[in-house]
Amino acid sequence: MAVPPFVVVYGGGGVAPAVWIAAARARLRRDSGDGSFPYARSPPDKLLGGLLPDGLDERSCRSRYESSMYRRNPGRRPSPHLIAKLRKHEELQRRCGPNTNAYNLAIEQLRTGRSVGSPECKYVVSISYRGLGNRILAAASAFLYAALTDRVLLVDPSNEMDELFCEPFPGTTWLLPRDFPLASYTNFSIDTAESYGNMLRNKVLSADAPAAELPAFAYLHLDHDYGHEDKMFFCDDDQRLLSNVQWLVMRTDLYTVPGLFLLTAFQEELDALFPERDAVFHHLVRYLFHPTNHVWGLVTRYYRAYLARADLRLGIQVRNFDPRHAQSPHILQQITSCVWREKLLPELLATEEHAAPAPGARSTAVLMTSLRSWYYERIKGMYWDRATATGEDVSVHQPSHEGQQQFGKRSHDGRAWAEMYLLSLCDVLVTSGWSTFGYVAQGLGGARPWVLHKQPENLTSAPDPPCFRDVSMEPCFHAPHVYDCKMKRGMDTGEVLPHVRHCQDVSWGLKLVDPKLYKG
Repeated sequence: MAVPPFVVVYGGGGVAPAVWIAAARARLRRDSGDGSFPYARSPPDKLLGGLLPDGLDERSCRSRYESSMYRRNPGRRPSPHLIAKLRKHEELQRRCGPNTNAYNLAIEQLRTGRSVGSPECKYVVSISYRGLGNRILAAASAFLYAALTDRVLLVDPSNEMDELFCEPFPGTTWLLPRDFPLASYTNFSIDTAESYGNMLRNKVLSADAPAAELPAFAYLHLDHDYGHEDKMFFCDDDQRLLSNVQWLVMRTDLYTVPGLFLLTAFQEELDALFPERDAVFHHLVRYLFHPTNHVWGLVTRYYRAYLARADLRLGIQVRNFDPRHAQSPHILQQITSCVWREKLLPELLATEEHAAPAPGARSTAVLMTSLRSWYYERIKGMYWDRATATGEDVSVHQPSHEGQQQFGKRSHDGRAWAEMYLLSLCDVLVTSGWSTFGYVAQGLGGARPWVLHKQPENLTSAPDPPCFRDVSMEPCFHAPHVYDCKMKRGMDTGEVLPHVRHCQDVSWGLKLVDPKLYKG
């Protein structure tokens, strides 16, 4: 039986109550049959089926090998080809990463302003900016591109990337050294002369240019506002040209992976790496992103205090893109209609009568994440004021409410990362359409969420239907290219491959799906 913790105030000055509480806790841990208790589980698969490398220091990054203890869903298993590819790429990162002779040589070549034929090592630098969800999606996209093109991935350390995430590669760092000679690279934009799109437009680059005439680096502007020439990145001929440039600097706030699947040159390798096309981000995010010890402490303390003993854990992520919807009764109705219609939470009795708990009635812990507390307070009040129709107990929790998104603030990003991770530990997820925060949580947890429809600006009633079950746990590529590179004309890129389809939350976007589940 799961006994909630409580405090005894003892006026006699003795120590008996403290001793009794400690004994009760120890007995609870020993006797609990609840698989959600991390310390009651059988030994977990700490390497996630071979996805993670063995032998890294566990004390400096506790989350890497402990996270599987907190998950009921063990996740998808990586393919043998992916495992081999990751081990090979780790060796490349060690051989060519910072503080190696190969890296120092590549930096000297960069300073010359010209590329070099057949360099020993090639690099892609991922610029970190925008919100935390965008930064995770961008770095995951850059890593897959680096792995496909045998490049070392170096991540811009700004915006707390070095304080939120453990190093993913053994024996080296993925952080770009702060003395990187392109001092203004974080300010690169669509107008930067060295962007690939601008160099194409101005005929600085051509497919038949010898390696000695190529620039030392190219800036890849793959942001939401990128133009037609920038999107040539997703063409095979352009990839052949880029393969001869030693340094690539990439800015994106998007999950560009579906676009890589449309490149003919990568398709055979991607098919071998990811036979389950709807689990690409699931593998990438679990491999790359491990909370640092401070963030992991936020996750585990909250989990044990509020979520561990529940029979069902439901995560609800509420993201309002319009400030006018911060306290909307219509959106509150949308949330409750979704969880009741889909039987994710029990409905409430209309009167104040009490429903006796049925034998074996489950308990449910609801984890809500939102920038504001208004929706949490209303839903928590509902389940306190009235009994559930099933007699089961429902508790509602929200770790923080920051009020507004604060880009690059350490405390804000640390809590955001902890809450993404807590959501991923839930058994069932309800997320908000368009939200990269929800994308990260569903990918980490390996869950196909129910998605709340994005509300129109002139909201006058709750959306009906309120939500839909997503066809895939993959994030949506919000701004894909729509171009046939061979025919040189516009094309619906969501109709080219059976596993690259349009998103349900962003109708023009692209996402990876299992073709057997996709119904259009």
